[in-house]
Amino acid sequence: MDSASPSYKGHRYPIEVISHCVWRYFRFPLSFREVEELMLQRGVLVSHETVRRWCAKFGQAYANGLRRRRPRPGDKWHLDEVFVRINGERKYLWRAVDQDGNVLDILVQSRRDKAAARRFFRHLMKKTRAVPRMVVTDRFRSYVAAHREVMPSVEHRQSKYLNNRAENSHQPTRQRERAMKGFRSVGGAQRFLSAFSGISPHFRPRRHLMAAPDYRAEMILRFAIWEQVTGVAGQPTTA
Repeated sequence: MDSASPSYKGHRYPIEVISHCVWRYFRFPLSFREVEELMLQRGVLVSHETVRRWCAKFGQAYANGLRRRRPRPGDKWHLDEVFVRINGERKYLWRAVDQDGNVLDILVQSRRDKAAARRFFRHLMKKTRAVPRMVVTDRFRSYVAAHREVMPSVEHRQSKYLNNRAENSHQPTRQRERAMKGFRSVGGAQRFLSAFSGISPHFRPRRHLMAAPDYRAEMILRFAIWEQVTGVAGQPTTA
């Protein structure tokens, strides 16, 4: 097993079952009960509550492992924010992606102002441990003030037409938000989206730009990386 793989000590289910359930939940818009049903069809008896605990315990660890294996982020960052309803209250989801569409950071906040933009900039730079060549945002004025304080030497471009990369990155989250019928708490939304943004994009290569054989080869490679991250690749094979 990879030394960076999470510990499964005390779990009676095989690693293959645990990692497969976590993959299903974060890759597809499924509920815990639907994952339970799909596993039952395969002859594996596992409760939806057990699936929930696995996703809470291993989801972020798997996402971190995938991020460690990615190349360094690009030097052009696209930032955007959208509102989300959490327990009936309006909150804001701040997101940053690079020019290749890789999610750099997600942060759920209660406000949409200069202080929130400044906090997001700092959170983003701390997480990536990098400074971009350029940031692209819409014309929200709080970005200007936060940029001036946090990263004044970085080029800043503002246009509602240049930021489609970040806006399109919200679509999988919106799809999942509808399937989950909304988030229950800010902390729960942050935990889910942090793991989701690390796992789901790994299995979403830009298929429309790839021929079918190239897409299959890329997915085989990505599944191999997943097995390394989860520790499945290190398990002994049986005859």
